[in-house]
Amino acid sequence: MRTHVVDHPLVAHKLTTLRDQDTDSPTFRRLADELVTLLAYEATRDVRVDEVTIQTPVSGANGVKLASPKPLVVPILRAGLGMLDGMVRLLPTAEVGFLGMIRNQETLEASTYAERLPDDLSGRQCYVLDPMLATGGTLAAAIRFLTERGADHITAICLLVAPEGCQRLEEELADLEVPVTVVTAAMDEKLNEKGYIVPGLGDAGDRLYGVAH
Repeated sequence: MRTHVVDHPLVAHKLTTLRDQDTDSPTFRRLADELVTLLAYEATRDVRVDEVTIQTPVSGANGVKLASPKPLVVPILRAGLGMLDGMVRLLPTAEVGFLGMIRNQETLEASTYAERLPDDLSGRQCYVLDPMLATGGTLAAAIRFLTERGADHITAICLLVAPEGCQRLEEELADLEVPVTVVTAAMDEKLNEKGYIVPGLGDAGDRLYGVAH
């Protein structure tokens, strides 16, 4: 597994405002959207392409187009939805699937409660959207879910990650022969006793959409 922390002043600037507890939900959503587009630029560096020849107004030219099958973008519900627009802005021809996973607040284990994905993902590059890689259980379960359906290249885009989450991801996915990359804006200090990233930015879902009971 490879972890890539994007080192860019615009990324750091937007992340700083996202962390601020005084940032309201509309501003948080807009900045998360912008930040994801910046992260997606780095995350798609290995997207598969085919060579093509086209005609410019002046002459023929060699170029590339996205290869088939098209990349699949998979937001993890519900917080991952806040990252979707920023991702498809950069990859408008990608297909989108949905994966609903919930973490038990006592055991911190993840379970799937909904999914809308192709049954066969053979040969597909998948981009998983999950704002926070905290304990790592949810993302590990999502990646294994996708690879069991045949996905052969996984890139996870996270606003923030914790060292404990990255370590667990490596341990739980050690037997996978599928390349996995995590692209993030920052590697934070640690997890607290409740499984929240420190200093983090709080609960991403609540900050995007408000507290829903």
